[in-house]
Amino acid sequence: MHDALPQAMLARLFREARTHNAIGGDVEDDTLRALYDLVKFGPTEANSCPARFVFVRSPEAKARLAPALSDGNRDKTLAAPVTVIVGHDLAFYDKLPVLFPHTDARSWFAGSDEARLERVGLRGSSMQAAYLILAARALGLDCGPMSGFDNAMVDEAFFKGTAIRSNILVNLGHGDPAQLFPRSPRLPFDEAARIE
Repeated sequence: MHDALPQAMLARLFREARTHNAIGGDVEDDTLRALYDLVKFGPTEANSCPARFVFVRSPEAKARLAPALSDGNRDKTLAAPVTVIVGHDLAFYDKLPVLFPHTDARSWFAGSDEARLERVGLRGSSMQAAYLILAARALGLDCGPMSGFDNAMVDEAFFKGTAIRSNILVNLGHGDPAQLFPRSPRLPFDEAARIE
């Protein structure tokens, strides 16, 4: 695992990949399972894996999601074959005896204030959302991640009675390149990074 990926793969994952606003096509259940089976291997704090994923596909589920979407995101999300709600479980520590079995990692978090659990859960689920985007691209899917939605409404519709809170939405499918905006600039190394 010390060789760099071929340039074509790096282009697919990063350089040529785009955030799509118009996504159609079909995404099979087997693809969604394969997607999760890649995402689950990405690192998180103490292997806590706090993200929880809801793959919204059915008309009934889309109807529950629709009222929570901002005006600019509603039509494109309802048209996408699948929208993933990436949430984070504030009770993620209950899985640590299985996920981090070589020590009592559960005790590190159990009884913590909600702000700390939210911070760890949100950070980890954000990392897992990024893994989801890269894994989807690796499987030949296009993505449209967004935060333009009412979290409280999504939580009420999909996570009521649980310790799970929504973080981000990601539309999945096959994007229409004709509907892409020109790529926005990125900061050069010297403006965003330094080596010390």
